[in-house]
Amino acid sequence: MKVAIFGQYYQNDTRPIIKDIFVFFNRNNVEMVIEEHFLKILYEEQIIEKKYKTFSSYSDLDQSFDILVSIGGDGTILRAATYVRNSGIPIVGINAGRLGFLAKVQKENIDSFLQIVINKEYTLSERTLLNLDCNPSINELHHLNFAMNEVTVSRKDTTSMITIETSLNDEYLNSYWADGLIISTPTGSTGYSLSCGGPVLTPDVKSLVITPIAPHNLNARPLVIPDNTEIKLKVSGREENYLVSLDSRIISISNNTILTIKKSDFKINMVEIPNETFLKTLRNKLLWGEDKRN
Repeated sequence: MKVAIFGQYYQNDTRPIIKDIFVFFNRNNVEMVIEEHFLKILYEEQIIEKKYKTFSSYSDLDQSFDILVSIGGDGTILRAATYVRNSGIPIVGINAGRLGFLAKVQKENIDSFLQIVINKEYTLSERTLLNLDCNPSINELHHLNFAMNEVTVSRKDTTSMITIETSLNDEYLNSYWADGLIISTPTGSTGYSLSCGGPVLTPDVKSLVITPIAPHNLNARPLVIPDNTEIKLKVSGREENYLVSLDSRIISISNNTILTIKKSDFKINMVEIPNETFLKTLRNKLLWGEDKRN
């Protein structure tokens, strides 16, 4: 078995997690290829000493890889997706972060869950991505114009609201006066969109969510739309530029640029471990059922 290993950052409490993962895979003769920057950190922190092969780009990950192991939180998985892209390589998340809707493997059960992984006793959950195009085009988007959680537009360098003219399949929907607007996938519905009052969608729902951020019009509510909808946005405001984020990647864009958002033509495969379903995660993370009356 051949696995890619990616970690976004290092914290003291991840040391035993990382050691357990490497010990388990070495004991089971699993070939490991480590993301270049992450491996450098592991050497500097003297967590490992053995030499490993590395990858530094999505082009280094081919069909010879069985899986990518992401060590961290949900943000780490979002960055891991930029390496996997359309290769189809499944991602499994080891939760070394805090909340973690995507990183489901908990540090207390690493060995048992990784045994399931190498036995291939898991299922795959296909996750929809969003694609972003701009008119006029933006250089920063040429090679990395997709998002797994959400595409967000928001104000920049001002406390004033922006106006986001929004159309669905070329039909005018609304002009939102707000701090910003979130276009979320089902995967991202438990993230930024949820904190702004958006609904929770199960991962297999073929829908997207449009969620305004602090709208001036209080009757501007989140809207669920089919995921084959083409969304066009045109932003204007007092400042010349505004911010667009694709998950955690942020770029500055000039007013009146036309943004076109639609479902990507590929999906990300997330590993689903038995007994660690989305609904169980939802109950645990959002503390559903903790009311004493239950």
